[in-house]
Amino acid sequence: MKLYYSPGACSMAPHIVAREAGLTLDLERVDIPNKKTADGGDFWQVNVKGYVPALLLDDGQVLTEVGVICQYLADQRPDTGLVPQYGTMERYHQMEALNFVATEIHKQIGALFNPKMATPEMREVQLGTIARRFDALEKLLDGKQYLMGEKFSAADAYLFTVLNWTGKLEIDLAKWPNIRAFSARVGARPLVRETMKAEGLFK
Repeated sequence: MKLYYSPGACSMAPHIVAREAGLTLDLERVDIPNKKTADGGDFWQVNVKGYVPALLLDDGQVLTEVGVICQYLADQRPDTGLVPQYGTMERYHQMEALNFVATEIHKQIGALFNPKMATPEMREVQLGTIARRFDALEKLLDGKQYLMGEKFSAADAYLFTVLNWTGKLEIDLAKWPNIRAFSARVGARPLVRETMKAEGLFK
């Protein structure tokens, strides 16, 4: 399998899941603005949506969207517990968590990378929305090590990835101690650090 990624982008979530699951992926870096792969290929031919991640399967099919790829990779190694078993309520709660991260955390934080959000007025509005989502997330993490409880899951890989953008975007997490503790906890995991190092985020 090959993962098309951009360093530190949301594609880092499935990269983390793969390493936590003990799966080996070929990595192909993508120049997102120019839609070019590291070997000079046209990324539009890989993913018509034009963004990462994209996972090229061994049979030639391509999967896109972070939550779906994370679930797929975790399902390849069900013994790891990165996603709960099919048919259980825990599975649906995991899907709930992945969707919350995708639609309410990822999209709200990610919007600040848009240069048109750089005006003080627009940034203030967006930060207000983010704060409300963080208030909810703070409660969801109360008394828990991870989103699903005491065990690291695919949803945590996704949440950590997007929370990691808060530093670059100068979003202060001081008001949300559970979120800060969660980020530090996941960031200290050896395979998470290995992933970040592989993507060139630190030496």
